[in-house]
Amino acid sequence: MKQLKQLLFIIILIGFTLSTVVVKGQTSSVGGQSIPQNLSNVNVSDLSDAQIRQMLQQASAANISDNQLLQQAASRGLPDDQVQALQKRIADIRSKDGTTSGSTGIDTAYRPSRRLNYIADSDSVNRVKPNGPRKLAIFGADLFRNSNMKFEPNLKIATPINYIIGPEDQLNINVYGKSVANWKLEVSPDGNINVPGVGVINVSGKTIEQASATIKSRLSASNYAIGSGTSVQIGLGNIRSIKVIIAGQVTRPGSYTLPSLATVFNALYAAGGPNDKGSYRQIAIIRNNRIIRHLDVYDFLTKGEQKDNITLEDQDIIQVPTYRTRVELAGEVKIPALFEVLPGESLNDVIGFAGGFTDQAYTARIKVIQIADQQKRITDVLENDYKSYTPLRGDKYKVEKILDRYENRLVITGAVFRPGEYELQKGLTVSQLIANAAGLKEDAFGGRGTITRLNADNSKALIPFNIKEILNKTAADIPLQREDSIHIVSIFDLRDKYQVTVKGEVRKQGIYAYADSMTVEDLIIKGGGFAEGASAKRIEVSRRVNNSDPMSKESIVAQVFTVNVDAGLVEGEANFRLHPFDIVSVYSLPGYEKQRVVRVQGEVLYPGYYTIQKKDEKVSDMITRAGGLSASADVEGGTLKRSNIAILGVDKNKADTAELERDRRAQQDRLKKNYKDSTKATAADTVQRNNYVGIDLKKILQQPGSSIDLLVEDGDEIRVPKEQQIVRVNGEVLYPSAVVYSGGKSFSDYVYNAGGYSPSALKRGAYIVYPNGTVRATRKFLFWNSHPDVRPGSEIYVPKKLPPRNDVGSQIIGYATALASLGAIIFGIISLNK
Repeated sequence: MKQLKQLLFIIILIGFTLSTVVVKGQTSSVGGQSIPQNLSNVNVSDLSDAQIRQMLQQASAANISDNQLLQQAASRGLPDDQVQALQKRIADIRSKDGTTSGSTGIDTAYRPSRRLNYIADSDSVNRVKPNGPRKLAIFGADLFRNSNMKFEPNLKIATPINYIIGPEDQLNINVYGKSVANWKLEVSPDGNINVPGVGVINVSGKTIEQASATIKSRLSASNYAIGSGTSVQIGLGNIRSIKVIIAGQVTRPGSYTLPSLATVFNALYAAGGPNDKGSYRQIAIIRNNRIIRHLDVYDFLTKGEQKDNITLEDQDIIQVPTYRTRVELAGEVKIPALFEVLPGESLNDVIGFAGGFTDQAYTARIKVIQIADQQKRITDVLENDYKSYTPLRGDKYKVEKILDRYENRLVITGAVFRPGEYELQKGLTVSQLIANAAGLKEDAFGGRGTITRLNADNSKALIPFNIKEILNKTAADIPLQREDSIHIVSIFDLRDKYQVTVKGEVRKQGIYAYADSMTVEDLIIKGGGFAEGASAKRIEVSRRVNNSDPMSKESIVAQVFTVNVDAGLVEGEANFRLHPFDIVSVYSLPGYEKQRVVRVQGEVLYPGYYTIQKKDEKVSDMITRAGGLSASADVEGGTLKRSNIAILGVDKNKADTAELERDRRAQQDRLKKNYKDSTKATAADTVQRNNYVGIDLKKILQQPGSSIDLLVEDGDEIRVPKEQQIVRVNGEVLYPSAVVYSGGKSFSDYVYNAGGYSPSALKRGAYIVYPNGTVRATRKFLFWNSHPDVRPGSEIYVPKKLPPRNDVGSQIIGYATALASLGAIIFGIISLNK
């Protein structure tokens, strides 16, 4: 039974999407399927999410919104609680799927107190062609297609006293005081209510006020002490539904069931409003075969008036005729659209419908394209004729934009206090404009100014003038014209920016702005003062020369001055004035040295950091100061790590050494990217070995002070490892690994212990890195590879073959040359043995 209910519900809701048409009580079945009318026994909780989704897909295909679907289900007998449960299920599924209702029709929220039952022909819905030409919207069309404006009657307000009671209305009668009673009575089809203990009272056709008076009179006659300690309150409970017919040029014509409080706007919104051919200004409300009112939607749109938006009654007919005259107003108006015009209205009224002109509109005339007998014609309507011009059928008005030009503009730029745009006043001259701009700045170049002026053909002309002569009135002032642009040059624009530079032993080296009378001491103070160890004596100042002899190799290219200043930077004996572009170099004290530190680690008695005491201190001296080697030290594996900074010395500016360090790290990154994940660690280690200096620590300790005993530098790291027991094999082998060292194994044995060479291995390029940092490569003799010896702690690395070249001819020549060389060697050996 449960599955049967589910199937019945799906059939009904899918059948609703098949464009069933109900007009004047006649039902047509589409596709030969009869649509069941009773949903009273359906339980929404029995439906699966898949079934709900299927129903929503069918409704979307028929351009039906979710709330229209709920209203239709309610009209087929689905109980109110089940409609609300279905609404919640649909909302949950929409939220999960991230979708919205796909219909562009009405989307009024479902309310159980009033069921809006509209059934319309889906073919009558106007659809916009996806790739059609873009046209202006019809003024007022959005009113009935805006989901935020429902035009729903308010069912919670107090009952209007002029409300006409009819069958199916419910009256709430509340008696209180000496007598107490509370009745909810529905008006019968005959127009009567049956008050218990009182009898039948006819209320149909009466206003709520008239019905209240009748009921109170009958209650008083039935021994209710109305007015003498007993009061009665009569109100409207559930209101009845009425049927109205919406015909003519509307989006969805048909018969509609609406609440009895519904107005003309409510009905038009339910029907989607007038269609593209419908009138918005002559909508007729017909009652008892007589037109009782005409509704003009423009009254509401332009004035907010609803005087003709009357309350509807049962069997009312709303007739929307075709429009008579419609014109197009585009361009610089606030609401460009298609407007409907009634007889007696003018172009000025149309402009009012459009909200008036924009700020950029050219209002002196409007261009209009009119329809002549067999063709179009263009006409200009002048501003004085707007109120008298009668719009014609098909008129298209275009309001142009004002010109992007000024009739009285001047521009002044450059070395004045208030540059910008100014008004061209009658007889205005250059000197007067400079005065309007608050005068010249102190840095203004008085020898020459320029005026850029437009010629008659809009080409530009440049007019120079002498500023000083005009201001001193020794030259004629120049009258200005529209769009003249005056430029006053600054003296700073005519030369390079004056700067001075300080380098060397100051805290902040750099380039600084030059100032008149600046001294060496002033520039050093700008540079943060002397750095530690800087010498205040023998400061050099280099200066540009402009009289160098280009024909002499010994000509001077810079003037160099030696200056001594006070260590406290007090203005003293030097008093050397700088010129623009001077370079000041500050040097360090001759005997100034910073401490330099070497790290000794590993198998020594006292590992740690040691400060270099003498310039000629060597590796053996550091080992001695560290207490010598421990018993487990591998002296042959001793290493010396030295960075570029240690080799070059620390640069106070950090410029050269920092650049070298960045290059080294960039090289590491490039190499890491070129290797596979399995060999990334090896690649990084290989790059790091660029910092290692290959030393023979055993010989150094046997021959201290010899040529192989290197001088130590700042930042050096001397490391003495423990006795090594393994050999690492990496690169293009089948299984990179660490192999236990054995004195009887050869180079190839260790490679085979790592799985052997991979297919892409370059055997002749294999090399070994010894623990002390030295590297030995494989040598080639004839067809044989001569591998280096292997020591404990070594690392064997097999590189990858280069990609094959496609130059077959070059390969053949190479092979032929190699064979010829081999033949020549063999022939020579044979000749020697004869």
